Amino acid sequence: MNKQSKQRFSKSRLRMNRQVFGVLILVITLVVFCVFVYRFCVISGGYVDAHNLKKSRLTQETRTSVLQAQRGSIVDANGNTIATASKTYSIYAVIRPLYSGDKEKLVTDKERTATELAKYLPLAKDKILVYLNPTSKKTKQVEFGSAGSGLSLAIKQQISKLKLPGIHFTSESSRLYEDDIFASHVIGQTTVKGTGDDATIVGTMGLEKYFNSLLSGKNGHTSSQVDNYGYQLSTSKAQTVAAKNGGTVYTTINSNLQNYLESLMSNVQTEYDPKEMTAVLMNAKTGAIIAASQRPTFSLQTGDGISDMWRDALVQDAYEPGSVMKIMTLSAAINSGHYNPNEYYQSGSIQVGDTTLYDWNRSGWGTIPLSEAFTRSSNVGMVKLEEDMGSSTWHHYLKKFGFGKKTGVTLPSENPGTLSFSNSTTQATTAYGQGVNVTVMQMLQAMSAVSNNGVMLKPRIISKTVAANGTVTKYGKQTEGRIIKSSTAKDVRKAMVQVVQSDIGTGGAYKMDGVDVGVKTGTAQIAGNNGYLTGASNYIFSVAGMVPSKNPKYLLYITMKQPQNYTKSAEEMMAEIFKPLITRALALDAASDDAANTTTTEDTTSAKMVAVTNKSTSAAQSELTNAGYNVATVGTGSKVVQQLPVAGQTALNGSRVLLLTNGAMTMPDVSGWSKSDVLKLAQITGKKFKLKGSGYASAQSIKAGALIPDTGGTITFTAQ
Repeated sequence: MNKQSKQRFSKSRLRMNRQVFGVLILVITLVVFCVFVYRFCVISGGYVDAHNLKKSRLTQETRTSVLQAQRGSIVDANGNTIATASKTYSIYAVIRPLYSGDKEKLVTDKERTATELAKYLPLAKDKILVYLNPTSKKTKQVEFGSAGSGLSLAIKQQISKLKLPGIHFTSESSRLYEDDIFASHVIGQTTVKGTGDDATIVGTMGLEKYFNSLLSGKNGHTSSQVDNYGYQLSTSKAQTVAAKNGGTVYTTINSNLQNYLESLMSNVQTEYDPKEMTAVLMNAKTGAIIAASQRPTFSLQTGDGISDMWRDALVQDAYEPGSVMKIMTLSAAINSGHYNPNEYYQSGSIQVGDTTLYDWNRSGWGTIPLSEAFTRSSNVGMVKLEEDMGSSTWHHYLKKFGFGKKTGVTLPSENPGTLSFSNSTTQATTAYGQGVNVTVMQMLQAMSAVSNNGVMLKPRIISKTVAANGTVTKYGKQTEGRIIKSSTAKDVRKAMVQVVQSDIGTGGAYKMDGVDVGVKTGTAQIAGNNGYLTGASNYIFSVAGMVPSKNPKYLLYITMKQPQNYTKSAEEMMAEIFKPLITRALALDAASDDAANTTTTEDTTSAKMVAVTNKSTSAAQSELTNAGYNVATVGTGSKVVQQLPVAGQTALNGSRVLLLTNGAMTMPDVSGWSKSDVLKLAQITGKKFKLKGSGYASAQSIKAGALIPDTGGTITFTAQ
């Protein structure tokens, strides 16, 4: 090939290579272009690698805030509030800028700030100054410990009016109870779970727990799109799902009788120092619980005392009831046709199998008719009735009366109790209330068959609930059917009258002039590690009463365990609750609305507490004294900033009212104060107090008129 041919070939090959390369570049360009177009289409559709871009964008730019649902209320039989939703406040002070360029107002005049805050917080001025001058130079804001938390709206508003620079508040959801001690274990307790927007109030005891779902409601929320600075975008619209507030629980409790019962219980507890007590007043025709209390108890508002008794003794504690069970034994014997009142038996003791069972009076009363067994509370007589009935018949009636199973009352953690029937001895002892463990509610249910002419009633504490959407659920009268004949019930009630009226009866302490009263007393042994406890006070004493006995409206059941100050008979101790409470209940029935607040022969009238907060100390003292109250003042200030009982709360005539004034707190003279009064002092001051001994306060570790220290520790009172 000549040189010219070679040159032409080279040029041709070069041209071909360029064409191939050009085509290749074109193909690659088209492929890349197609990929970009496809990718653009996918992104335009809002997805990348199966990831929803639109959803991501909204998530990044959407701010959601919780709308807290308001917890519903618990009210009494007349619709008066017992528990309701509230807020408490905590105070803090900003003393240095929180960040560079912060224009937040700071505390500028610490001296004035401390002086003013001391008027409303349970802290002295010098203590507040210590908080406002922390040792660390890095501290930018300070709080004031427990004294600066849990503040009421009234106190918060008073401080806010001062417009103190650098003083701020945070709020927390809380629960407000109208009375400090008011069927505390029945109403229950709440706690706050979570923090900030996620904080919710949850019931942990009593009705607050049982109806927690209804009371809680449902939180709502607000969602809006915001920019990087948190401002809502002008092109967006906030989306709101409204909160659904909680419903309302209507109880059967009569506040007048409940508050009076609490007062009577506190007096007996202070005087005789029993380890435990319960008392329940029930409508004998409907099963509605009118008043219910126990000791130890606790403050609904502060929780003080809850560590002494976590359980609701009315439904959670099972115990041997003792001789009050004889109401059911006599009922079963009469109803089954195995009661011959004119049959005689030898009292004192009886042999059952290998065991000798005794009367409470071991020597007995000689040979007596069965008609006297119930009146004298003879254990041997009841064993004789059980033997005449036969164990299977007696066991049948025990189950009919509801022992060994829950009543279904609307309170959490109800104990079903136990029924021991394994041998002849336990079968016999159940006839006088041993070998069977019951609850207060089970006893009330069983005794209602006698008070309600043979038809047994379920005890109930709730009349109805109203959900947030308006749905009403009624808890009306519920019966468990006819347990005994009407004639049987009437015969048993006549026997209960003899317990009070007869010279041989055990219930003479419950006799009331002009009142038709029938009762059965009880004295139950307490099981220990090595058999039953011994000693005069190591018993559970009890009484069950039906008034008026001919056609009962009220069924009152009281138990008292191991009184430490055994200065009177157990019957006399419990009568100090029984007789005044029955007197008031009957008076409320008979009196007009105006006379309903004047209820006992002991001049124990009650009325709604007047408001004296923000009044001058002298004017408040004069007004309360003229109204018949016993006034105690904490502090030497000229203005009242807090009061206990609070305005609107029912208070008995002659009861003690505590006033907290502005200025430093000084100790009042507590001589003659009851334990409940000391608890009021602890509540209003925020200090820890301890009452040593039983009875009324007679000495105090800090003299009257002296400043109450701000430091920790417990202030001690001695009682005798």
